[in-house]
Parts: sequence; C-alpha cells; structure tokens
Amino acid sequence: MPSLCRDCLKMFDRAGRCPACGSPRVVSHPELFDLSIAHMDCDAFYASVEKRDNPELRDKPVIIGGGRRGVVSTACYIARIRGVRSAMPMFKALKLCPDAVVVRGSMDKYVQVSRQVRALMDELTPAVEPLSLDEAFIDLTGTAKLHGAPPALMLARLTKRMRDEIGITGSIGLSHNKFLAKVASDLDKPRGFSVIGKGETDVFLRDKPVTLIWGVGQSGQKSLEKAGIRTFADLLRWEREDLQARFGSMGDRLWHLARGQDRRRVSSRRPVKSISNETTFHDDTADPDILDGHIWRMAEKVSARAKAKDLAGRVVTLKLKRANFALLTKRVSLRESTQIADRIYRVARDLFDQVGDQGPYRLLGVGLSDLVAADVADISGDLLDPDAEKRAQAERATDAIRERFGKDAIVKGRALR
Repeated sequence: MPSLCRDCLKMFDRAGRCPACGSPRVVSHPELFDLSIAHMDCDAFYASVEKRDNPELRDKPVIIGGGRRGVVSTACYIARIRGVRSAMPMFKALKLCPDAVVVRGSMDKYVQVSRQVRALMDELTPAVEPLSLDEAFIDLTGTAKLHGAPPALMLARLTKRMRDEIGITGSIGLSHNKFLAKVASDLDKPRGFSVIGKGETDVFLRDKPVTLIWGVGQSGQKSLEKAGIRTFADLLRWEREDLQARFGSMGDRLWHLARGQDRRRVSSRRPVKSISNETTFHDDTADPDILDGHIWRMAEKVSARAKAKDLAGRVVTLKLKRANFALLTKRVSLRESTQIADRIYRVARDLFDQVGDQGPYRLLGVGLSDLVAADVADISGDLLDPDAEKRAQAERATDAIRERFGKDAIVKGRALR
C-alpha cells in the first residue's frame, strides 16, 4: 500500500505508523502517488492567524467578526464544536459560545499571510487557482520529474512549510479532478490529507448527499428535493436529457458530477465576476445621512478595487438587509461600463431612494458586476448629467494625489457621515 508520512515525508509501501519517525500521521492509498489534482484549504484561516499572533488565544474559542450586531466571518475549531458557523449572526454565536474571544480581524494582515501561502504554492506549479484568500486548487500534473517526487509528497511538504514557516495549518484533498479534490479536503479537518481515487469514485459518491456539490445552496437543494434527489444515487437514476429539461444547463453538470466527472481545468486566470463591499451596522439605522455616507464609502471601495484590477462594470447593485433579516436587492444596468466612484455612488443612491423608507437596516452593500476591461469604460459620459465628466476628471486627479501622498490626503465631506 503506497504510504506517506506527513511529518518526516518518508515514502514507504505499507500502512501503519511511519517506519522512520514512528508518527501516526500517515496517509495511505492505492493511487496515492498517481493523482495530481489537489485542493488546499487553510484551517480556520483568520482565527488561525490571530492565534499565531497572540499565543494567549491558542486554547480559547475565537470568533472573527464585527461585534454583537455583525456576523461571524470565521471561527476556530473550538468554537465550531459549540455550533458556531460562518455567516451566523454574532448574537447567536455568543449564545452558543459565551466565553468566546471576539476579534474584529485585520484584512490587510490576512491578505499578507495569504500571499505568503500563495508564494509557496507557486514554487510547486504555475497552475494555482485561488478561490479565496484561504483556499486554492493546485494542478501538479507533470511536475514529478521537476521536483523529483510525486505530487502527494510535494503537497505534504507544502502544508509542513506552511506550519513551520508561516505558522498556520492547512488540509489537502487529492483526487483526479477539481470536484473530488474539493470534496476530499473537507473529509479530514484540521490538518487533514484525504484522497479519493478513480477506482473508488462511484462507490464513494453513491450514498453521499448532493449538498456535497459546491454551489448547491438552500434554494438549489430545495429544487433537487422537489425532484426527489437527495443523494448521488438518486441522481444516477435520471437520464441526462431529463436532468437538462428539469434544471437547464445545471442538469448537464449534475449528470456528470453524479459519475464523478469534472472536466474543468485548474486555471490561474480565473476571471473576476463581480466586485462588492458591504457592512453590518452595530445598531440598526434608518438615518438617511448615515446610510448615504456608507453608500459613498462603499462606492469608493468598489471603485478602487475596479481601478486596481483595470476593470469596469455595467451593473450596479444595492443590497439592504432589514432588522428582521429580510433581504432587499436592487440593481440597474448602465448604458456603458464604469469604474468611477461618483457614478457608482449616484446610481446606488438612486436605488436606495426607491426603497430607503423600508428601514431600519442592519446591513448595506454596493456591488459592480458584468465586468469588462477598463479601456472601454466611461467613454461617452452621461448625456443626462453634463457635469459628470468634470466630476470624473476631478476624481482621477484625486486618485493621483492619493497615490502620491496617501489615501487620506483628500477626504470627501460625505465620507465623514
């Protein structure tokens, strides 16, 4: 049985403890050294970084979030055992785990650590597809000669270096395609290394719930349940044409995934589909001046991210969550794409004026989608607003000043609300 020690990286041919160092942290599988598509997921990433930087938190339940009125960004495994989950309202999380240490978190710090992890992955292969700051697909096909070792060993070395050099841990899923690699990485966390081989795919999937399929949310799950589909075995009973007729293009994907088939390649050039920013208030508010200030700040952040990526968007979205958690979403398609904060703000503000009297609100967000290259944006201007071009020129001049003297060199009055 091909085996690998995840502590000393010894490869050997029998299951059990490592014959070199005696460690029980051994992964064994018939196809261990033949598979090359992986998914790496950092373990409770934000919380792990905070525990690394503050050893006093090591044995305590830690929640990353925005105070009692916010939501949980992530939680360490101690808090998860108590039932705390990402996106859970903070007041519910603190009822489940009242002794938790709540940390607001620092996105700049997490981005920096994420870049360190990405640098380690890039040393293995150029085929790295990030899904977020803390997870990525890795394709190590054809790299065995380059590294003088099979992909499994290089992946074990990656997580060992993450622990030793960066101070965080990660879990590996190894398989023959992206779908199964992502499924595998969730099987044994934290500090896991799970393998799903070609020979066992059918048996492994048959009794599993279709909720394993990435992207099947609550609404998708309800649609599948209405069709009597709860497990992969249920999916296998459907003809391909019937799934397509019932679920459209998703039906074809379901047919392939039911058989463990996923032809998507690991791509380092995965396109950005949308740019957004949102905030949860400490106290529900219906104050139009306060909300207006937040709309402007979010428009500025969305604009800055679009400019940094040389992108522009044609669809502006406003997201509002009421005190009773009811969600309101409004969007509008522009005549041409934009990356100008002033225009994003004015469109979002118009959308707010259509629904703003339904508050108070606990959350507000602004987004930009239907993205294109920035060189085709803001060409003809706004014919209904002759001053729009002047404001756009002033904004670009402001950008240049901020780039030279810092982001606080110029602050608009509405941003202080």
